[in-house]
Amino acid sequence: MMVFFTVYFWVLNHPQFPVTIIPFTAVDRWIGFQPAALPLYFSLWLYVSLAPALVIDRRELWSMAVAWVALSAVGLGIFFFWPTAVPAPDIDWSQHQSIAWLKSTDAAGNACPSLHVAFAVFSAVWFERLLRQMNASRSARMLNWLWCVGILYSTIATRQHVALDVLAGTVLGVIVAGVHLRWLRRSGEPNC
Repeated sequence: MMVFFTVYFWVLNHPQFPVTIIPFTAVDRWIGFQPAALPLYFSLWLYVSLAPALVIDRRELWSMAVAWVALSAVGLGIFFFWPTAVPAPDIDWSQHQSIAWLKSTDAAGNACPSLHVAFAVFSAVWFERLLRQMNASRSARMLNWLWCVGILYSTIATRQHVALDVLAGTVLGVIVAGVHLRWLRRSGEPNC
């Protein structure tokens, strides 16, 4: 994780190409700024930690780590060659100290695709797989997807991302999870 954040912040603070501003859409205007969504935004770190905690097979856990590295490499590669940022919203950040701290730390760059979203979606797909293996209830599986959707919502509501970032992050998370699970299935992993 230290390597990821070192590269992430270097790419964020040293764009090699012109930065593209990803525009607001009707979805962004519909959702609006919601500072109360910040805990949900930060819950990503708990959410992505739970799936590997439930994995009991060491080979499967290592393959998940490789998939995370691949997801990170693709996202960081995109950020390097196509730096993006969200438009500056008309918000007085001094009125929202917790969000102001987030904005000063993470800035508005490395926006598209949202890796926050990509990791949430990747984890949701894995949770679905694990919960099915455990014969979890339908409500537990629905809670998984609601948590994921909540994280996606929070990225827009905190103004860290716009809807197009969320869409691109969702696509990236689904593709990496799909390729990973297909690889596990082909390599003889049961229940994929």
